Amino acid sequence: MTFQESIKVCFAKYVDFTGRATRSEYWWFVLFVVVAGIAASYISSTLSVLFSLGTLLPMIAAATRRLHDTGRSGWWQLISLVPLVGSIILIVFLAQEGKGEVAPLTLPA
Repeated sequence: MTFQESIKVCFAKYVDFTGRATRSEYWWFVLFVVVAGIAASYISSTLSVLFSLGTLLPMIAAATRRLHDTGRSGWWQLISLVPLVGSIILIVFLAQEGKGEVAPLTLPA
C-alpha cells in the first residue's frame, strides 16, 4: 500500500474498529501523522492541538485494526498505560507480521 492510499483508507475508516490493517497501511499513516503534527506545531500551537485531536480517533482505529491483523484484541492498546515497558510491548505487537486469515472454529463431531 502506498503512502497516499494508506492516508485515504485510514481517514475513510475514521472510526471503523473492525477488520484488519496491514503493516504498510498502519506505519505509513503513523508517518503522516507524525510529520504533519510536527509541521502543524511549527505553524501554530492551536493548529497542532486541532490536528492532534482530529487524528486521535483514526490513529486508535488504525491501531485496533493492526492489532486485529496480528491476532490480538484492540484492547491491547491499553498496555501503553504501563510506563515505558507498555509502549515498547505495544510497538512490538504493531510491528509484527500479520497472521492472515484466522481459521474458523470447528467443533469435533
